[in-house]
Amino acid sequence: MSTRTSPVRSRPGRGNVVALGLVSFCNDTASEMIYWLLPQFVVSVLGAGPVLLGLIESVAESVASFSKLGAGYLADRVGRRKPLVVAGYVLANAIKPLFALAQTWWHVLALRFTDRVGKGVRGAPRDLMITESVEAASRGGAFGLRQAMDSAGAIAGPLLAMLLLPVVAGNLRTVFWLAAIPGLISVLLVIFAVRETRPESEPETPATLARRTTLLASHPASQVSLPRSFYAFVAAVALFSLANFSPMFLVLRAQQLGIAASLAPALGLTFNLVFTLTAYPLGWLSDHLPRRFVIAAGWLVFAMVQLSFARAGPEPSPGHLVWFLFALYGLYWASEPAQRALIADLVAPECRGTAFGLFGLVVSVALLFASLLAGALWQIYGPMVPFYVSSGLSMLAVALLVFL
Repeated sequence: MSTRTSPVRSRPGRGNVVALGLVSFCNDTASEMIYWLLPQFVVSVLGAGPVLLGLIESVAESVASFSKLGAGYLADRVGRRKPLVVAGYVLANAIKPLFALAQTWWHVLALRFTDRVGKGVRGAPRDLMITESVEAASRGGAFGLRQAMDSAGAIAGPLLAMLLLPVVAGNLRTVFWLAAIPGLISVLLVIFAVRETRPESEPETPATLARRTTLLASHPASQVSLPRSFYAFVAAVALFSLANFSPMFLVLRAQQLGIAASLAPALGLTFNLVFTLTAYPLGWLSDHLPRRFVIAAGWLVFAMVQLSFARAGPEPSPGHLVWFLFALYGLYWASEPAQRALIADLVAPECRGTAFGLFGLVVSVALLFASLLAGALWQIYGPMVPFYVSSGLSMLAVALLVFL
């Protein structure tokens, strides 16, 4: 009796990860050139108020988050990743120049919604491509490298916008037109520099064969489901995400503690610099230590940051503490790539796209409720309470992650 051996295809390798990282860098540069100017554009140019600005962001993020699950499921069923990734980047960048043509707030809402749908469409298939481009022992570093290049774009975009504004006499619409250039570069890179990957490129080791046999035996019609370990991890992430409210609350708290409002961009720059510099090293570390411990360490850092913001007072001047806490906040975010590497470890290749999509959906919805909860607690009980609650929820999530 003969045994059937699945074909092993060579992996595209780290070069594919670097190409995807460059795509993320250019795309994020374009997005961030626009994003940080939108509040001024919506309020000052279009004449809408802060309430409508909040509505634009909430609707765009929450509704479009469901595209993440659909794209991941489709990637598993179709078996091709690159067309979905290309479609996501094309969709997001095709509408960027249209911000310059917006005449009302609902134009901006439609464009932000479309941009977020594009992000959702490309997210899970791109994570699949990173997983399938490198060996299992290098996944953490691969996700960390892409994230580092992405967050570098989050630094380059605002800086480029700041440099351009004096040149174009403060014309926001001109900056929006110019943002299309790095966006176009990202589309060309993803089309011509990124190689397609396949689930068959993962070699069948005895461990993966045993896992596949067990899963197929327990699910009729060759339908592979997500394991309980994945759902336990997602439960821990969901609990933590409820604690992870918008960084804007940290900025508001920093201003209460004596940091000038004009320094808010510098606080964001501090956070993003640390994030960029440490994302790859922490991803690499998760390849050499149990990933859940790296993730738990990042969550503990986050809990410490939130507790420190809650306990900080105006006397003595906490200025140096605030800058240090924003640097630590960037260090926490640098542990995030290990989460995606852990998902790839927990889930069989046949349903990783669905797993990445479900993960993205749960995180997006939880983050939305986190900011709503933080805002309500701040309004009713004062600014310290949301940070205490956030720190407590983070510690509970650490316990769930480590012990379950």
